[in-house]
Amino acid sequence: MELMQQRILSLEQARDTYFPKTGKPQPDSAAAPFGEILKYKTGLAENGTEELKFSKHASGRLQERNIELSTEQLERLQEGRAKAEAKGINESLVIVDRLAFIVNVPNNTVITAMEQSETEENIFTNIDGAVII
Repeated sequence: MELMQQRILSLEQARDTYFPKTGKPQPDSAAAPFGEILKYKTGLAENGTEELKFSKHASGRLQERNIELSTEQLERLQEGRAKAEAKGINESLVIVDRLAFIVNVPNNTVITAMEQSETEENIFTNIDGAVII
């Protein structure tokens, strides 16, 4: 019955309502404030910055290497990406503790992740900047 009462004007609206793209619950547009809906739609984090995404490759590497990021490490990684953006870096190496991440700054996406000890000779290629947090 609830489905009949809600106004769905397009297939896209129905898809987005019942099958959101992210794991986050979609705010009810009738009850949620505009700012909350805007943050949800644009992918903004609680602090107003865009959430860092992990590519399929990076997610696989984290899982393969049993790397689990703490909330504090994830915040520092986001901070490193923001600093790289402020300096005009496109492909950045961001080092957080003993973890190394290659981040595509314009797309806000972690491309790969590894422990520093895993890199042969500590050489990173195809980057135009590095941030050590």
